[in-house]
Amino acid sequence: MSRIKKVEALEILDSRGNPTVATQVELEDGSLGIGYTPSGASAGEFEALEIHDGDTKRYDGKGVLRAVENVNSILAKEVVGLEADDLRVVDRKMIELDGTANKSKLGENAILSVSLAVAKAAAKSERLPLYHYLAKIAGTLDESGQFTLPIPMMNILNGGKHAVGSTDFQEFMIVPMKFESFKESVRAGVEVFHALHKILEERSYQPLVGDEGGFAPSLFSNEQAIELLTMAIKESGHRVGEDIFIALDPAASVFYYEDIYQLHRENRTFTSLELIDFYEVWTQKYPIISIEDPLAENDWDGFREITSRLRDKVSIIGDDLYATNKDRLKKGIDQKSSTGILIKPNQIGTLSETLETIMMAREAKMQYIISHRSGETEDSFIADLAVATGSGKVKTGAPCRGERTTKYNRLLWIEHELGSKAKMGTWQ
Repeated sequence: MSRIKKVEALEILDSRGNPTVATQVELEDGSLGIGYTPSGASAGEFEALEIHDGDTKRYDGKGVLRAVENVNSILAKEVVGLEADDLRVVDRKMIELDGTANKSKLGENAILSVSLAVAKAAAKSERLPLYHYLAKIAGTLDESGQFTLPIPMMNILNGGKHAVGSTDFQEFMIVPMKFESFKESVRAGVEVFHALHKILEERSYQPLVGDEGGFAPSLFSNEQAIELLTMAIKESGHRVGEDIFIALDPAASVFYYEDIYQLHRENRTFTSLELIDFYEVWTQKYPIISIEDPLAENDWDGFREITSRLRDKVSIIGDDLYATNKDRLKKGIDQKSSTGILIKPNQIGTLSETLETIMMAREAKMQYIISHRSGETEDSFIADLAVATGSGKVKTGAPCRGERTTKYNRLLWIEHELGSKAKMGTWQ
């Protein structure tokens, strides 16, 4: 394998027009890899820290020149000369250089961009598709040579911090899960997306889209969003609760204040137990298959309660609860706080730590869903990561906006390349 020859970072723009970090790594054999760091709008308090400049004269203080300089002047000096195929050694070196628990010295936006770039360059050096290389280093290669394509979870109606003025809950997703191929799953999801567009226009809602490409109408209740999704599924010619289901991401930490959950669209407040009752009624009324972050990131008692009550009917997924951190996941496993975890590499800050968290979830037989962020780039890395780790599920927004469709299109190409070696994931 080839050693790292050169590391160079640049300040670029994400899908919200905010600066982020891109790093190019060159190996001695000429192989190149570029890593891009996404950014979340509703970032949890336990996520690794992005470094921003704070200079209000540039990008309203959101510039990332410090993070870029940390790559070019600090990280580059230490990782040049290391073997690219030993990602754990590279990542460990960067973690040691940072020396903080949340990567606040050098910035996860700096460190992750290097980590991803090294993996991409190593895959090219070995002349392997990225998903195959990632499966190799993760230890998830199937003996049969098959790879699993993920079920797409499409956020076609955006709310919360992704679309201010829409709904309290952040994401209303459709899950086309009873299809034999990824391309048919995507087709079904796109048909529902366009049916929703038509329905909104007929009802005089402006078909504006939010951060993740989903529509962002100003609705009078959160439940109205689910009603619109069920109408769109039917309008598209598909079957509600038979081949297309609904998933929610309330992102409850955003509307949690001093031990009370406040839903402004409902004009109601809830205790933790009352909100669980609220969700339970919805799961009895609608074909909801998954609820992500139904409660706030520190409401461990609430997570245990909702998981105990609803786990046989819906998946309870922790996002802010875990922040892709294996220590927090270990606590969740021990306490039976959820049935699954959302995986976002930028929450933890290196690819090797991301893979360690995935392997812990696999060993515990928990669901793990590979996910994008609301502030994305045109990078399709998470598509390969989903296939490599056999997650069977991927979240990458609506089938709209280039930073979202690039992930779906990459998965379509992977499916085409694999042919008979590709199989569709299942929900459980």
